Amino acid sequence: MRILHVSWEYPPIVYGGLGRHVHALAEEQARQGHDVWVLTQQPPSAPAHEVIAGVTVVRVQPVEPEVPREPQALVDWVRGLDAAMASAAREVVAASEPQVVHAHDWVVTATARAATIASGAPLVTTLHATEAGRHQGWISGPISTEIHIAEYRLAQLSQRVITCSTRMAADAAALFAVPASRIDVIPNGIDLARWTVAPEDQEAARQRWGPRGPLVVFVGRLEWEKGVHTLVDAVSRMSTPDVHVVIAGTGTYESELVSQASALIEAERITFTGWLPAAELLGLQAAADVIVVPSLYEPFGLVALEAGALGVPVVVADTGGLGDIVDHGRVGFIFPAGDSVALAHELDRALGDVPGRAHRLAKLRTRIETNYQWDRIAEATTTTYLRAEREQRTDPRPTEVATPVIAAANLLATD
Repeated sequence: MRILHVSWEYPPIVYGGLGRHVHALAEEQARQGHDVWVLTQQPPSAPAHEVIAGVTVVRVQPVEPEVPREPQALVDWVRGLDAAMASAAREVVAASEPQVVHAHDWVVTATARAATIASGAPLVTTLHATEAGRHQGWISGPISTEIHIAEYRLAQLSQRVITCSTRMAADAAALFAVPASRIDVIPNGIDLARWTVAPEDQEAARQRWGPRGPLVVFVGRLEWEKGVHTLVDAVSRMSTPDVHVVIAGTGTYESELVSQASALIEAERITFTGWLPAAELLGLQAAADVIVVPSLYEPFGLVALEAGALGVPVVVADTGGLGDIVDHGRVGFIFPAGDSVALAHELDRALGDVPGRAHRLAKLRTRIETNYQWDRIAEATTTTYLRAEREQRTDPRPTEVATPVIAAANLLATD
């Protein structure tokens, strides 16, 4: 097939999981013989047009090269980038002649619409996260409202919607009035060959970060929805002696977390590393006795796959896609999101699970090999494309969508 991906991040620009996902998916699709194009933003260091690993990458300069951190400025910057990419869409469509346009998240809504209209091809959208999900179902304030409306419009314009977990599929149906019959669950993936660490590097990380006792590691952005405050609260409730928790990452919530953990930092029970180079971060993850994912909101939960690939036990919150990856007691341990008492209990249980450790890790490894490899993910995505082509012939999606009325209530409430 001739495929056009529309994404605001693609190497060398990778902000998070979305960019890694599009990159891996596009290159695997090219390996499987598809004609794959990516329309994305251009950093100063990258050419406007190049072919990498069989993928044709077309980059468009944003209005301003620096991505602002202030929320409203960031939304304005994204709007400008989307407009610039949308202006380039007709020329890219003429060159690529796509049979399907695949958009990734609300930040490219205008571009996705422009490419779909220019090509006549069906639009497939992967929703990697939702604004309401990040805020536990609530939409408040102009920024959240604008993002939610863009997500709604993109979902309504799409012939089919892809989500990375069953929980996200339910959220998309509830938030954007998309019938379940138009939603496909296709997970993110992991390249197991990349997740290997030399024994000496693992030992060096162990000596640096946890030489005297059990080592628990968190890796991720320090934002409220990542639930690190739950982890900090859980540490003083644990019964495992001499446990040390390392929190690796940065984010807007970092100063609040450091303040919350000040006594535990002073007692050398918690360490904040800040940003770490990739090699050091990989060594730290491999050296852990347990990797914890305490998120309040986690659409997928790639860190759990990374832990399994490295052979490290996991304790995860019961939220988003984490429940698809981890069966409680079979391949890892799950606790109710936000419950620090339960988290402390499951961390103690995981650290003490010496007899069952190898068995659980083997089951998690098998699950990763079966469900989360890029060849199968690419094949499933192609099936969605073909379904979108068939459906467009009989029931095409509109090119204009009315602005939704946003209720004052929690949009994800179930009662």
